[in-house]
Amino acid sequence: MRLAAFHLMPWPYLPESFPAEEPSAWVTYSNANYDAERGHELYERYLGELVYAADAGFDTICVNEHHQTAYGLMPAPNLVAMALINRTSRANIAIIGNAIPLRDHPLRVAEEVAMLDVMSKGRIFCGIVRGIGAEYHSFGVNPVHSEERFREAHDLLVAAWTRPGPFAWEGKHYNFRYVNPWPRPLQKPHPPIWIPTQGSKTTVYWAAGLRYPVIQTATPIANVAKTMAQYWEAARSFGYEPDPRQMGWSPPLYVGRDDDSAVEEFRPHVEYLYNYARHRPPAAFFPPGYLSPASWRGVLQARGNLGRERLTIESLMNRGEIVVGGPQTVLKTLRTAIDASGIGSLLPMIQTGTMTHEQTLANLDRLGEHVLPELADYLPDRPSADAPVPSAAGR
Repeated sequence: MRLAAFHLMPWPYLPESFPAEEPSAWVTYSNANYDAERGHELYERYLGELVYAADAGFDTICVNEHHQTAYGLMPAPNLVAMALINRTSRANIAIIGNAIPLRDHPLRVAEEVAMLDVMSKGRIFCGIVRGIGAEYHSFGVNPVHSEERFREAHDLLVAAWTRPGPFAWEGKHYNFRYVNPWPRPLQKPHPPIWIPTQGSKTTVYWAAGLRYPVIQTATPIANVAKTMAQYWEAARSFGYEPDPRQMGWSPPLYVGRDDDSAVEEFRPHVEYLYNYARHRPPAAFFPPGYLSPASWRGVLQARGNLGRERLTIESLMNRGEIVVGGPQTVLKTLRTAIDASGIGSLLPMIQTGTMTHEQTLANLDRLGEHVLPELADYLPDRPSADAPVPSAAGR
């Protein structure tokens, strides 16, 4: 089992009245509300928590990219990865991921990731993403071209890492007379590429064709199981049996002393994440052109109140989107989820919302003592069609 610690680095200081008074925690929430002194303290704290996770038994620590939001304070994940290189010596560092269609110059990503790979002596995993809908508002990029830009930027990125330069690149969205980045990556043919996804069939099929791992974040486990079954079938259509480590899930996770205290301790922090930090109108999730009309109708039918629904810890547990409980409950829940979905990569969110530093370290201590050792050598068989899928996580 690949065990990776994921951290959003959230802003935990949104006021209690925030959802009623502000339309969104993304794009339009004024940065006049940001306090750089507090921000400095948070960066020091959050970096320390990721280093602590590596010492607690995680083989990989993960950072990600979001823009103009209190949801996560990592608009430049490659900079965070650099800070972690200098604070760790063994753990892999996964960037989940660089939002390559939002860049006018994907070669800058190729250069930065190659530098990180060389400086870390081959400890970098490079996730790549389209970027969520809100970020197309932030960058003024036409979301109609999102998928095209993503595919072309990916092809350019891989070519820059693997083809000796200089060579010219003449594409629909990117044109370069000289592609000749220095340095080139240490890992060959290039750093492992991961694909975080919300479960798009097109993305899953494309990733399986290239044998890239797919990772689902903050998604009910039943949906993860469906996505991974699609990945498995896609891989077989390309003539291979996928390694379970090519399939991953990243849920918010909290290990308490026992089930009841864990739920009550986790409640305010996970409800802050979903009701405050993720608060935004549907158009910020999926701006016009980001989804096909059919996909947009499906989203409205399934979750028409997306970004505006008031979620409780009980509702999140009942739909299997989070994992919370005492050590044995968390372990049992994770094993059931692993068996049902076939995942071989687990990327729990080790800090959620407003969790304090002390709570985060306690979470990591209990994970390291009771959970990670039991999962380190645990890999599932291919899930059967009638495998039980947990409808609730944590009790």
